[in-house]
Amino acid sequence: MLLDERLKALRTKESADTPAELKSVLSVELKALISSGQAGRALKVGKQAPDFVLPDTAGNTVSSAELLKKGPLVVTFYRGAWCPFCNADLMAVEAAADRIRGLGASLVAISPQTPDNSRRSLQDNRLSFPILSDKNCELADRFGIRWMPSQALQGVYRNFGTDVGSFNGDGSWALPMPARYVIAPSGEIVYAVINANYTHRPEPNDVCPVLEKLKSPVVQRH
Repeated sequence: MLLDERLKALRTKESADTPAELKSVLSVELKALISSGQAGRALKVGKQAPDFVLPDTAGNTVSSAELLKKGPLVVTFYRGAWCPFCNADLMAVEAAADRIRGLGASLVAISPQTPDNSRRSLQDNRLSFPILSDKNCELADRFGIRWMPSQALQGVYRNFGTDVGSFNGDGSWALPMPARYVIAPSGEIVYAVINANYTHRPEPNDVCPVLEKLKSPVVQRH
């Protein structure tokens, strides 16, 4: 099943299951984030990606510079294991992971949640690639995709059992807009899709033509 089909089913379920109060606040919040134009100001194709060194679920540090020495890097930013749309995205990335690695790329997922919660994501979604913890969305901020839910949204999330601040471990409610990047070995961003609406994500296989192009030898002109 394509990721888009899974997301459509989740949107239908969310519409039916979400309490009216939460649905109303979510709608206002999404419209405000979309109309802010922040997604359009985030780092895009042609820009240099920020270097990063972040902890994985075992507490080991993972360096983007070291990964890029091996080839391109596919980076997926997501909100947390509490978000069903994020879990669907991670499972879709896992389904495409062998093909992506076959094209010479490494994969990482990045979330502000604690390493313990990332470990749960890793196990529940049976992922073969690392999940890294971006405390307070500091790296997401450097990519231009960090945003802060309003006090109203924080309140209704808590009322319905989702305390993002506790989930992130430091009390911060900062979240990334879901995003997928391909970073070339030079550090240049060669693919970028940012979704202000968290219920929409690109198909993971969409990165493959970009990776194929990076893998193809440059034809010398005489």
